[in-house]
Amino acid sequence: MDMNANVSSRINLMRIVLISGIVFVHVPYDPANSPFLGTYGMIDWLRVFLGDSLFRVGVPCLSAISGYLLFRKGGFDYARTLRSKASTILLPFLLWNLSFLAFVALAQSRGMGFGYLPDVLHASPRELASFAFAVEAWPINLPLYFLRDLLLCLILSPLLAFLMRRYPRATLLVFLLYAVLPLPNLIFLKKSILFGFSVGIGVALHKVDLAAIDRHARAILFVVLSATVLLSAGLYLTGPEFPLWLDMTRSLIALTGILGSWALSALLVQTWVGQRLSRGGGLSFWIFCGHYPLLIVLWMIWNRIGSADYPLFYALAPVLAISILVATHALAQAFFPRLHALLTGNRIRANRPKSDAERAAGAADYATQSR
Repeated sequence: MDMNANVSSRINLMRIVLISGIVFVHVPYDPANSPFLGTYGMIDWLRVFLGDSLFRVGVPCLSAISGYLLFRKGGFDYARTLRSKASTILLPFLLWNLSFLAFVALAQSRGMGFGYLPDVLHASPRELASFAFAVEAWPINLPLYFLRDLLLCLILSPLLAFLMRRYPRATLLVFLLYAVLPLPNLIFLKKSILFGFSVGIGVALHKVDLAAIDRHARAILFVVLSATVLLSAGLYLTGPEFPLWLDMTRSLIALTGILGSWALSALLVQTWVGQRLSRGGGLSFWIFCGHYPLLIVLWMIWNRIGSADYPLFYALAPVLAISILVATHALAQAFFPRLHALLTGNRIRANRPKSDAERAAGAADYATQSR
């Protein structure tokens, strides 16, 4: 299925929206400021709603986008694609993660950062392997687990494509049960990534009309939002140790976010703000890779200042982090283009409005680099 200008714009739009939402998922806090204590009333419920319910849809949806882009033309050169991913996914993962690991080691060697991040100075070789390369557990730059699991999906993509082409319903059912039920993760760190990636493959291979749900976008969005609100109420009342049925429900609702996010894109892309955000290019990747280290640094500074007003930090930290990352992305692109290219996997940013024809042509090039 060729990717027209509308689909391209909506994909770029949802990338920046979802990744900005993921920033809220990773705003740090200490045990004394856990939202499940209810210390700050509705503010704590809002934290649970944004961080543990609403924006948990980001990872499955971004996975679906990746699977769709990989198979949007029906097939691809496997060896060539893996070589390409070495520079567009693996290299940025290593650069961002290892540089943060070095920063943490330096900070802890000077007595700073303990309690905010794992102790890397006294970690075993096995633990260091995961901190550096996410071999068995979370990388030190936590959100980059997504890139690690995405690479696994890419390696498995011929098998996944075969299953989705021949047995789509059965395959999705199995992957749904794997994602929702309390089953071992096996080789994946986040089970929902496999389901989302396979949904994207299925949409591409079976040429699903991506505009088919647009006329029901408001209704779909209402249902998904209502589900996340109800979920957040249950999480707030029972957390932080959720009952099994509620944890499974949370996983299931996160997967419905694939449909809900696409419905949202149909509405947002028609707005001026949506059009501007859809031209973000490499900015979304920059925010994704850089937000967690920056949030941790802001949290350390906040505690050093000695302020006890956590709601103020929660309100300021995401805005500050995104603003700083937008500024540093622009500076890196302008003054350090080679470094910017390495850190973003050669993802580009459109600097001017384009015609539909230009955007449709450019989408194919961009997708080749970023899928």
